[in-house]
Amino acid sequence: MSQLLQQAQRMQEQLLSAQQDLTEAEATGSAGGGLVRATVTGAGELTELQLDPSVVDPEDVETLADLIIAAVRDAHAEIQRRANEQLGSINDDVAGLLGGAGGAGNPLAGLFGGGAPGGAPGGAPGPDTVRGEIEGDDRPGQGN
Repeated sequence: MSQLLQQAQRMQEQLLSAQQDLTEAEATGSAGGGLVRATVTGAGELTELQLDPSVVDPEDVETLADLIIAAVRDAHAEIQRRANEQLGSINDDVAGLLGGAGGAGNPLAGLFGGGAPGGAPGGAPGPDTVRGEIEGDDRPGQGN
């Protein structure tokens, strides 16, 4: 029993360390062949936005907005990929510790938006789901 508790404590420390690393990580996404680049942190904060002057057309603001949204989503997808990669082994360890095979029954399956769609059963966002919003995006469910 003591070994089991020590193993669980080690996994908890690994998880906290991985979460901290991911929160501090940055990823850059791009759209329009690199004409728009967005950098976000693992916490979802947009820290940098680079626009090639050729995409700034006062007559076509919608295209620029779409490119910005696509670049931010691309950066978020990279953070998600890193989270899945970094937390995958910890996820497997927890499943093994609990006697499960991982996957949908895994207690960490919804962490950082991974696992079940929406992060919780039924597609509802779970308490640990990371979500971002883009101001002025009036599409349903897009931060308005």
